[in-house]
Amino acid sequence: MQAVVEQCAQQEWPAQVVAVIANRADAAGLAWAAQRGIATAAVEHRAHARRDDFDTALAAAIDAHSPDLVLLAGFMRVLGVAFVQRYAGRMLNIHPSLLPAFPGLHTHRRALEAGCQAVGATVHFVTPELDHGPIVMQAVVPVLPGDDEDRLAARVLQSEHRIYPLAVRWFVEGRLRVDGLRVVQTDGASQVLI
Repeated sequence: MQAVVEQCAQQEWPAQVVAVIANRADAAGLAWAAQRGIATAAVEHRAHARRDDFDTALAAAIDAHSPDLVLLAGFMRVLGVAFVQRYAGRMLNIHPSLLPAFPGLHTHRRALEAGCQAVGATVHFVTPELDHGPIVMQAVVPVLPGDDEDRLAARVLQSEHRIYPLAVRWFVEGRLRVDGLRVVQTDGASQVLI
């Protein structure tokens, strides 16, 4: 989130981040955003007995800002089908693996256990299927001798901070086209960071 906000301002994208919303009131990103004059809100998932009720409250908080694009970053809640369909084609997520490999949790542990020589991160459009959807961009990160989950996660996070803002910029500048399950960068820029 911070990388997107900072690069949006520094690079003068034709956009602005209008709000940061979290499902935990103690999320560090809320304080960071508020200090920069960005509207914030917390929609506590624990305050809702049913997922649909949480999704409805979250959608109301989002829609209050009329965004053209919804970004998920570190948002560790599964969203319902109706919520995802509400923002179809304008909701992006970043996941710390080279999807479709290792969707869900514990991606780095699972990659190390599988003996992967390379891992990475993926920016994708959100669809009802968890950690699936048309891929906008991926970053490849080598697994180094002696890597553990924490070291690997730190390097993958660095790559996330590079590809997520770039993918968002492409979206807001109209430089992405979804063609079925594929996303095309219309300028022909590489959609892989190695």
